[in-house]
Amino acid sequence: MNGSNVEIDWEAARHANLQNWDDRVPLHETAYGLDAYDDPKYLSDVVRHDLPVLAPFLPGRTLAGLDLCHLQCHIGTDTVSLARAGATVTGVDFSHPALAAAAQLAQRAGVAATWVEADVLDARSAVIGDFDVVYTSIGTITWLADLDRWAAQIAALLRPGGTFFIRDGHPALYALDEEAPTLTTRYPYFGDGRAQQWDDESTYVGDGKVAHPRTFEWPHPLSEILGALLGAGLRLLHFDEGRTLPWRFSPRMVEVDGDFAWPEPERNLVPCTYTIVARRE
Repeated sequence: MNGSNVEIDWEAARHANLQNWDDRVPLHETAYGLDAYDDPKYLSDVVRHDLPVLAPFLPGRTLAGLDLCHLQCHIGTDTVSLARAGATVTGVDFSHPALAAAAQLAQRAGVAATWVEADVLDARSAVIGDFDVVYTSIGTITWLADLDRWAAQIAALLRPGGTFFIRDGHPALYALDEEAPTLTTRYPYFGDGRAQQWDDESTYVGDGKVAHPRTFEWPHPLSEILGALLGAGLRLLHFDEGRTLPWRFSPRMVEVDGDFAWPEPERNLVPCTYTIVARRE
């Protein structure tokens, strides 16, 4: 049953997830519209959304001249966009094919970038140097079992005074039944250490199918996410919740300015995303 809670150790879950994400790479290279990056001014929709939120917390309100580490960067579309916004970028991902695609995209786009193959939970030991900004967005931390370890990597990667940014799917959204005709809770909002098992040949974009459909994710309530970051010594600067998503979570969602939202009568009933900006003192 999709979304059923299962006991599985981290390494087995990670292995299944890695196979699935490796499979996604060629599908996403087609579906992401990479030709758009031939325009030197083009930025991904995600980065165009995130930059105005992040900028007020940066020196000079710009990424120009800052060192940025992008965690869970996948095929690098957002990383390349962040470089075009002025940052010196390092992208981190656990998928070798994804990083190969990212490096190819960066070369094609004429963008300098460093790519590091590593689990996000081991990022500090894998990445050389420290950073003014650590960035992650979107669809990221449900793939991680241990948020305390995740937050510790972020704090260790940041320079004193450095800024962390995350926008991700809201845990209240992830608790909903995506197939139900109304807003109906189906999945746990609070985690209990068990993973949710999914079997799905599709990905969130494009029409292709993956060869390894089984994946494992973990529910994390907002209290756990914020608690992990605060526990790692970061100071909360900004928190917000959004009404749209950059992918169609449910077939009932409608397109709104390139993103997706619940139909108008339901739009104010449940958040779709959260955004956190935090700082290392």
